[in-house]
Amino acid sequence: MLNSITRFIEDEEGATAIEYGIIAGLISIAIVGVLSGSDGLGTKLSSLFTYIAGKVTTPAS
Repeated sequence: MLNSITRFIEDEEGATAIEYGIIAGLISIAIVGVLSGSDGLGTKLSSLFTYIAGKVTTPAS
């Protein structure tokens, strides 16, 4: 019984998956933070593409 408990405590097999999950979560939070908001990158890109679309004219047929 003591041997089983010792093996369970020393087992680190699932630790790597949990660490990768935490890293992915932090990266997604950072991306949402950068892209959202009224002054975020997403708003600025949307304004830029709207400006460019306004300047592009349709070709004559």
